[in-house]
Amino acid sequence: MAEPVDRRAALALGGLGVGALASAPLWAQAMVDLGLSDGTGQRALTNAFPGKTGMILQRSRAPLLETPMAAFDGALGDDPFTPNDRFYVRWHYADIPLSVDAAAFRLRIGGAVKRATSLSLTDIQAMPRVEVAAVNQCSGNSRGLFAPRVPGAQWGNGAMGNARWTGVRLRDLLDRAGVAPGVVQVKLSGLDQAPGEAPHFAKSLALDHARTTT
Repeated sequence: MAEPVDRRAALALGGLGVGALASAPLWAQAMVDLGLSDGTGQRALTNAFPGKTGMILQRSRAPLLETPMAAFDGALGDDPFTPNDRFYVRWHYADIPLSVDAAAFRLRIGGAVKRATSLSLTDIQAMPRVEVAAVNQCSGNSRGLFAPRVPGAQWGNGAMGNARWTGVRLRDLLDRAGVAPGVVQVKLSGLDQAPGEAPHFAKSLALDHARTTT
């Protein structure tokens, strides 16, 4: 049984940035049938979102854009990585930030630390970088193929992508702040904020995992 939250020492990492999307009038260049279980699999292909090309439109606001299978099946060559302009988009809330001020951005590390730390994007970029090849997949990928129908975004098989991810090690960030004795988890929060009474989304990670994962 998990311990109550108030008995745990935890770290709080706030202000992690996310890519910005802008809404725009949608122009369907073609249609594709995802073969969903309820027979409603017809979806438009769209170029109407900044930085995206030929995406399957699941929803316009908040955006759900699915990657066409052509981006996975070798039609784009032998490169195993999903192109950025074909990488799927999963956005939960309709309050889309239209711009992010990179100069004002700060990654804040607080909670059970020895030194509360605030890092600018320049500070982070000056740290040692690593590159990891990894698949990112929405937990609801292929949900639209379930029978009987399951509530939620009716994805086909394209809510996933393979990419090279470049950044700094989480353990290096934790070392900057100094982890206090007794800490067992790291809590991570994003730059996006839940509107109104919608729940705030945060994710926790075991400290041992955070310190040993590249």
